[in-house]
Amino acid sequence: MTHNRKPDATRAGFEQLVTAARGDGRKLAALAEVARGAGSHRRTYQLATEAQALAPDDADVASIARELIADEVPSWHNNMLRDETRNRAFEAAIKRAVRPESRVLDIGAGTGLLAMMAARAGAGTVVSCEMNPAVADVATEIVALNGYADRVRVLSAKSTELDAETDLGGRADLIVSEIVSNNLLSEDVLPTMTDAVARLLAPGGRVIPESGQIVVSLADWDGYGEDEIEHVAGFDMRPFNRLMQHPLRLKVGDEGIELRGEPATLFGFDFASTEPWSGQRASVELIADGNYINGVIQWIRLKLDARTSYENRPRPDTRSSWAALFLPFEREIAPPPGTRIRVEGAHDGHRVRIWVDERLIPA
Repeated sequence: MTHNRKPDATRAGFEQLVTAARGDGRKLAALAEVARGAGSHRRTYQLATEAQALAPDDADVASIARELIADEVPSWHNNMLRDETRNRAFEAAIKRAVRPESRVLDIGAGTGLLAMMAARAGAGTVVSCEMNPAVADVATEIVALNGYADRVRVLSAKSTELDAETDLGGRADLIVSEIVSNNLLSEDVLPTMTDAVARLLAPGGRVIPESGQIVVSLADWDGYGEDEIEHVAGFDMRPFNRLMQHPLRLKVGDEGIELRGEPATLFGFDFASTEPWSGQRASVELIADGNYINGVIQWIRLKLDARTSYENRPRPDTRSSWAALFLPFEREIAPPPGTRIRVEGAHDGHRVRIWVDERLIPA
C-alpha cells in the first residue's frame, strides 16, 4: 500500500510552498502555473485568483493570472450565447415546463442563461451547478447583475457531487441541461443524466432536453482535401495526411456541404432514462441518390419537449454552436441511385465512433 505515498507527499510539499507564499502575489502566480502543469484545474484557479487579488497593480501578475484563468474556460461558451435558435428553443420548452414555485436544477451553469430563463418563467428556486470554478464565479455575478440572485444559486460543483436535500432543498421538479457535444456524448451527458434522474429528480419530474439523437447522412463536401499537405520545400509530405484528425469539424452553414439522400438516426437516447448505456453498437443503411459523395456527415438533434426540437442539420445560411462532423472516404465516388451504404457506429457512453467499410461500396 505504499504506491500512494509519493503523490500524497508531493501534494503536501506543494501546499507547504503555498502556505509559505501567502501574501506574495508573484509567488502564488508562479505556483498557480505549477498547479496547471500538474493538471489541478481547481487549484490553478484558486491560486491565480488569490494572486490577482494580492497584486492588483502588478501587470505581470495580472497577465499570468488572466492567462491561467482564461485557459481553463472553453471558447465554445461564446458560440452558445450567440446561437439564437438554440436559445429560443430552450426558453420555449422551459416556459412550458416551469410551474409557480417549481424547484429547478440546471446542470452545467455556463453563463447562467438557462437558470435565469427558468427564474424568469416563474420558478421558485433554481440551483445551477458548474464544475469550472471560474465560470461558476462569473455566472454568479451575471445572475446578480440581472436581478435573479434571490432565486438562482450557482454552485461550483459537478451534479454528481450534489445532495438533493442539502443542496437543492428537495428533489427537483425540472432538470435543465445542455451538456451535449458535437457527437452528443463526449461531455458525459449519459452518465450525468443517469445519476441526476436517479438521485435528484422528483417522481414525475421533467427533463429538458428529453432526448437526443445522432444523425448521419451521405454527403459531398467540396472543401475536403484543401488542407492536405503535399510537397514542402521540395519534399513529398503526403504520408503525413494519414495523421489528420478525423472526423473533421465543419460549420453547419458551410455552402460546400451537399447532403446526398435522406439522413437517418444512428443512435437515440432518452435522457430521462437510467438505463446503462455502455457498449452499444448500431448500423443504418443510407441510400445513395446517384450524385457524387466523398463522406458521411453527422449532426445532433435534441428533443427539448413534446413540441420543440433543435438540430444543427447542415444547410446554407445556418448557424449553430455545435459543429457537424465529417468522416471522409478515401476517394470520391458516385454509386448508382438506390445503392445502400451501411454506416456503423459504436459508443461506450462517453465517446462515439462512426465508420463505413468502403470496400462494400460499389465504385
